[in-house]
Parts: sequence; structure tokens; C-alpha cells
Amino acid sequence: MSASNTPGIGITPTITKALANNAAILVTIPTIGYVAADKNGGGDVNQTSNYLQTRFKVSKPKKGAEFALSPDVNDGFVYQDEWVNFLKDKYPAAFSSDQKIFFSLDNEPDLWFHTHARLRGGTNGNGNPITYAEIVQLNTDYATAIKDVIPSALVFGPVNYGWAGIQGLQDASDAQGRDFMDFYLAQMKAKEIATGHRLLDVLDVHWYPEDFANGHRIIDTDTSAPVVEARLNAPRSLWDSSFIEPSWIGNNIGSVQLLRRLQGKIDAQYPGTKLAITEYNYGGNQHISGGIAQADVLGIFGREGLFAANLWRMSDEEHNFDHSFTWGGFEVYRNFDGQGGAFGDTSIQATSSDTTKTSVYASVDASTPNRMVVVVINRTATAQTASLRIWHTLSFSTAKVYTLTSANSKPQAAGTLTLSQKNALQYTMPAYSVSTLVFTN
Repeated sequence: MSASNTPGIGITPTITKALANNAAILVTIPTIGYVAADKNGGGDVNQTSNYLQTRFKVSKPKKGAEFALSPDVNDGFVYQDEWVNFLKDKYPAAFSSDQKIFFSLDNEPDLWFHTHARLRGGTNGNGNPITYAEIVQLNTDYATAIKDVIPSALVFGPVNYGWAGIQGLQDASDAQGRDFMDFYLAQMKAKEIATGHRLLDVLDVHWYPEDFANGHRIIDTDTSAPVVEARLNAPRSLWDSSFIEPSWIGNNIGSVQLLRRLQGKIDAQYPGTKLAITEYNYGGNQHISGGIAQADVLGIFGREGLFAANLWRMSDEEHNFDHSFTWGGFEVYRNFDGQGGAFGDTSIQATSSDTTKTSVYASVDASTPNRMVVVVINRTATAQTASLRIWHTLSFSTAKVYTLTSANSKPQAAGTLTLSQKNALQYTMPAYSVSTLVFTN
């Protein structure tokens, strides 16, 4: 991660850049028990005898002694509370009332048996899978270490990789037919009662749609017609009870309703816990279908009250992988006019009479009460005429239009509409498009 030996240098430049751009950053706290001790490559670490002792340092949640800003590199240990203290010292403003540094309790522990097999007792093939009991204990120990240093820190967990992890912790040996999320949330609530304060603030999962069409998973770059159709419908699995995705998940359980399903578990087991999807990607990043899916997903995230989300790019930027239409899906909310024009700060109710073809999201601004911003999506290959009706105390007279279509990966100005009736108009959405309508009086 860095050629330098400066403490924290593997992540501090990224933190500094994020904060300079007024962005939040999610910092991983290793909980697996080991961290790398060297910068060597050389293939499988099992080529080194006693590799756990020679290639790694033991990672512990708490130091139990005075912290140092330049840690002892010869003691064989790394202490995660000392790392949190280092960040608190270096970036004090990031832990004020407007927090900008969050903490993630490691990453995808349900896959450690495969991704970190050598640290999980693996000799040939896979190591030992994590259990329900183990993940609760690790999350408790490391979250306690974080909160002891920064009581107000926001802690994310358990960071499941996908559906099988969310449902049963990838067939954990102690699952005993229990739903993992119900178990985990109930246990973390019990830990709060026992300790007198929250240890888990944000329920965090990853979501890469498993929808397949024409032999392709939608998260790749394929843009054949069946894949485009599946990609454009995939966001409906986040909420729509009438939609069954074409995947092994849909075939097994029917409607996924991921966000509403997880929110229901939070409400039942641990009310007040926030919800995040810290890795997701819907593919087609170089195609209008990717831009539409991204815009639809952002609208759903906002409407459903998601606390945090993060697009995970499927290829390194250095490989010049084209994400232009995905960025366009962001810009219809964040920069639709090329001058910072943005969706409002308050989401309001917006409904479509045909969710199989269209989506609509709407907002108002506390600072600009005479403005309403509406995003409408056409997921079909033909233009669709929509009759829009607005209920508002104000009467809007015009609507500036900006569209994202296959012709350009950035939203383009598309004229101004005049409302001939009070807060009602017809608008023809171009084929495969996202339109941002800015209503004013």
C-alpha cells in the first residue's frame, strides 16, 4: 500500500483527500487477528515456514497501555485502539458533530475461509469458516476498543459480502436454521444493554446483484438486450414486493426487497440502527443502462432512508475502465446542469403508476422553497409520455429539463416546459433515459 514506513501511510493520504473534498471515509479496522508484517510478495505465504510468526504481526483490539503515535515495530503486535487514537490525534475535526471518519469492522468475514484461508487454519484449499458466535464476539471486542477511544464514533458491521452471508453467514456451522441478521442484531442489542452504550451504529452489507441474462451476470460489461433489461430491473430487488429477480436468490425466496427486509429486521431486533450498503455495482458502467440503473439505485437509497452507500468499481481506474455513464447517473442528482445543480435536501413522496417501466423521485429545498426537483426514469426502449401531477402549496409555472440518454454520458439541457394547468403537465421521456425536471414559480 506504500513504500514508506511512516505510521498510517497506507491510508492517511486517502483520508486527507476525502476530508479536503468534504467527503466521509470508511476506515477498516482489522478484526481477523493478524496484519501483514512486511511488504514482500512472493506468492503463497505458506512457502515461508512459520509464516504466521514471520510474515504477520498479531492484531489485538486493545493495547492496555499508553498509546504511542509512532508504534513499536519490534513488539510483534498491532493494537487497533492505538490506531483509532492515531486518527483521533491526526484528524480531530473529523470526529466532531459532523463526523467524517467512520469505522468498519473488517471486511466480508463470511468469506475469510476462502479469501484469508492461511489466517483461518487453511493448509490445502479453504480455512475454517467463521461462526455466528465468533463474529458477535469479534465485533463486540473491536467495537468496544473503538468506542473506548472515541465514544461518539460510528461503527459499521458485520460487512457481509452478499445474500448467503446476510441470510446464514455462508452456512456457518452454528447457524442451526437461524436467520443470521436477526441473530446478529439481537446480540448487538444485548451487548448495548450489558455495556450501557451502543457498540454497533450501522448495519452494513455489500450487494452485487446476482441477476443473470443471456449467460451474463448483469454486473459485467455486457450490453445485449436481455442483459440490459435485467440490469434495468435489478434495482427493484431493493424494495419491490412484486418483482422476482432472475437469479438463484429469486428462485429460492421469491421477492428480495433487500432494504425493506433489512429495515424490518432492524425495527424488530435493534431499533435505531442505521443501514448501509458499502459496496455495490450494477454493471454496464459504459452504457446508458448502467447510468439508468445507478440513477434508479440512488433514488431508491434516498427514498428508503439508507444512511450510507458506496459504489465499488469493478476494475482499477489505472486500467482506464469506462465508468462514464455510471458517473452520469450520479450527476442527474448532483450536477445536472454542469454548475452544481443538485437534488433537494428533503425527499418527498413520489409514485409511478407503472413501476415496471418507470421510476420517479422528488425533492424540495429548505433554502429554496420555490423550487422542486423531480427525477423521472424511463427503463424502456421507446419514448413514454407521462402525466405529472404535483401537490404543493405553490403553483409552478416552468420546468427546466436535463436528460441523460445514450447520446451523451453527461446530463444535457433539454429545454424548458411551461405548465399550462396548475401543477400539471405531460412530459415525454426519451427512450432509455433519466430526466431531471427543475420546477420553479
